[in-house]
Amino acid sequence: MSRVNAIVLAAGSGKRMGSEIPKQYLPLNGKPVMVYSLESFAKSSVDGIILVVAPGDVEFCQKEIVEKYHITKVVSIVEGGAERYDSVYRGLLTSESDIVLVHDSARAFVSQKVIEEAIEGAEHYDACVVAVPSKDTVKIATPDGFVESTPRRELVWDVQTPQAFSYSLLRGAYEKMMADSAQEGITDDAMVVERMTDVPVRLVQGDYNNIKITTPEDLVLGEKILSNNS
Repeated sequence: MSRVNAIVLAAGSGKRMGSEIPKQYLPLNGKPVMVYSLESFAKSSVDGIILVVAPGDVEFCQKEIVEKYHITKVVSIVEGGAERYDSVYRGLLTSESDIVLVHDSARAFVSQKVIEEAIEGAEHYDACVVAVPSKDTVKIATPDGFVESTPRRELVWDVQTPQAFSYSLLRGAYEKMMADSAQEGITDDAMVVERMTDVPVRLVQGDYNNIKITTPEDLVLGEKILSNNS
């Protein structure tokens, strides 16, 4: 049996939310946003959770999140870095596993089914990302704002998290990226694997409810999702 760890990222500032409180701590139906995703991973087959938080928030998260909400699978809480990839790398340095999942805590509605399929995808393909087919026509733009091309919609997917990988693959890719100072433009973990290795990344069917809570409107939508799921 593979040992599986999940790195849950909760180190963001949440500037787009327009709130002094980081989005992961904002209340959603009485619980902080980040608690929902932590509870989903705790109920899954994941062996351990590594929670990556903003500098200075370790003690707060231990008491007010992990202990208060009884998230028993959290094996360590570490401080994140200036950028998302810094936070992921710090989480990787703490993990001891065969498979590692990386998840944004602001995606509060990740389901058990999605988590398990991501794990299975990593076991079969070494690298996979949860994604959903795009509902919209997408345009590729030139730098000055004109349409350059229109990709076929059936080939366009909206990427979500978790993203799941062989631990050795992802750590090796991150270490190569850091050594080469090749972080420019990196927005997710799949990009690190795409740039630093020749391992193809598999798409795994996600869930349209697996939204990322980023703006005040997302909180309203999140309440509706919770209501529909209850």
